[in-house]
Amino acid sequence: MNSNNKIYFYPVWLRIWHGINALGIIILIITGISLQSGGESGFISFNLNIKIHNFAGAIVSFNYLIFLLGNLFTENSKFYIVKPRNFIKRPLKQAYYYAWGMFHGMKPPYPLSEKRKFNPLQKYFYLIVMYIAVPLVIFSGIGLMFPELIFDKIYNVSGVLITAVTHSAMGFFISIFLIIHLYVASIGKSPLENFKSIVNGWHHV
Repeated sequence: MNSNNKIYFYPVWLRIWHGINALGIIILIITGISLQSGGESGFISFNLNIKIHNFAGAIVSFNYLIFLLGNLFTENSKFYIVKPRNFIKRPLKQAYYYAWGMFHGMKPPYPLSEKRKFNPLQKYFYLIVMYIAVPLVIFSGIGLMFPELIFDKIYNVSGVLITAVTHSAMGFFISIFLIIHLYVASIGKSPLENFKSIVNGWHHV
């Protein structure tokens, strides 16, 4: 849907999902860092930190199912389809724009349209995060909550250790992605323009 140079990119379900996901991940990052450093803060005990982390993890996990179902039964899935043509060239071209072009008056190589909500670089990273990193952090989190489900040994290495390292590594990766995501979201007509879009659903072209 296009109206006065605006595209309705974010339906209500996606905006609600995005808000819950953002809040949940921020809580997971804060409590996760606290747990890595010992779990004790000025006003939150170690056990309370674990409870908050696990509760936020359960909410984000359920919310992830909403994301999968939304992409399965709505048109939002079309924005995640990767075409084999210029598979490497397209994201490299977009990376060049971010690193050099946008600071020197270059027009975006892949402007957004009704058929393209993400540029190639965004699409690849979203696919990696949403279909690899997030499932890994969810399943490893479940494993840490219920260690009896984890293999005792994997190639003579503790299954709990592998699960914990996977959980921490994917959590760190998602944290870095969040920082980059916020920076890229500030690129536009104004620093807050894209943030307004995820609230009202309309993106200015």
